[in-house]
This record gives sequence, C-alpha cells and structure tokens, in this order.
Amino acid sequence: MSIKANPIWNIPNILTLLRIAAIPLLVMLLLTPSKTAGFWAAALFSAASVTDWLDGYLARRMGIVTVFGKFLDPIADKLIVMAALIMILPFGRVPAWMVLVILGREIIITGLRGIASTEGIVIQASDLGKYKTIFQIVAIIGLLLHYDYHPYFSIDSPLLTVNMHNVGMFYLWIATILTAWSGVDYLAKFMKVIAK
Repeated sequence: MSIKANPIWNIPNILTLLRIAAIPLLVMLLLTPSKTAGFWAAALFSAASVTDWLDGYLARRMGIVTVFGKFLDPIADKLIVMAALIMILPFGRVPAWMVLVILGREIIITGLRGIASTEGIVIQASDLGKYKTIFQIVAIIGLLLHYDYHPYFSIDSPLLTVNMHNVGMFYLWIATILTAWSGVDYLAKFMKVIAK
C-alpha cells in the first residue's frame, strides 16, 4: 500500500485526532467510580474503538493513507487503552501486574518499531496483535461498566444479572496472554531481522 502525500486534514486523520481528543473526557468520567460515569465512559470508549476501525477502512477505501495517519493511528490506540486502564487501577478493578504487562509490551514494541524504522526495516505485525487489540477493547468495556446489569430492566432477578466486572476480567486474562505472546513473537522477529 503506497502512502500518498495528502493533507493532514482528511476524514481518517480527523477521526484519529477525535479519538485522542476523547481521552481527557474519558479521564474526567473515570475520576469517579459511579455506575453512571462508568456507563458513559464505556460508551465513549466503545465509540472511540469504532473510529479505530473506521479511520483505517476509510483511508484505504478513499486512497488517502498518509504518513501522519500511519504514525498517529497506533499511538491514539495505545493512549486511550493506557488512559482507561490507569484510571480504573485505583478503584481495584484491574490487577496492577496486568496493566504493567499490557503497557510494558506497548512501550517496548513501539520502541522496537522506532529502531527498525530508522534502519529502513519493516516488520510485519502478526494476527496475534489484532486479536490482542480486540480482546483488550472488550475487556476494558466490561471493566468500565463494572457493575451488575440486567438484560431486561423490568426484571430484577439474580439469575438474569450479568456482572460486567467478571466479564471484563475474563477477557482481560485472554488479552494479557495474547499481549505477552504477541510481544514475544514481535521481539523474536525483530531479533531475527536485526541479526541478518
């Protein structure tokens, strides 16, 4: 896919910038652990996650892939994930070691990609990274919602109660395993390429 020299202000890049602009609002919502704040934070995070897919789709469909967009898009993804995880950490909704694994992997891989790019080396991302991102998104939405929810608002039965924290933790375990696995996979590819 060739990168065209298009202006920064196109629809895909604007969507990416909006995702970054949503981070302060997400942080403000997560200053309180209330159910209402968590619901709106989850809604905002979900909308931002949709724009993550949409900006890439539009850039390819409209033929306006830019250097700026390819640089900023993955950074926007990492920033909003980091913001959500860090903000719910003080409420005890997520184990600190899991946050460390996820954030540590992102920092290390971003650094390795920077080193590779300065050498003119492109290391293709594996599908593991895509699966990792999907599970992270689902996990974070569940952890932001956190509280018990009922499929039908008119029914208040324990049998129909869904604890979103448990749902989030289930997917976070999978996301953490995929995060570590994809990080090791990328590191192995990096070392193999650099050793040539």
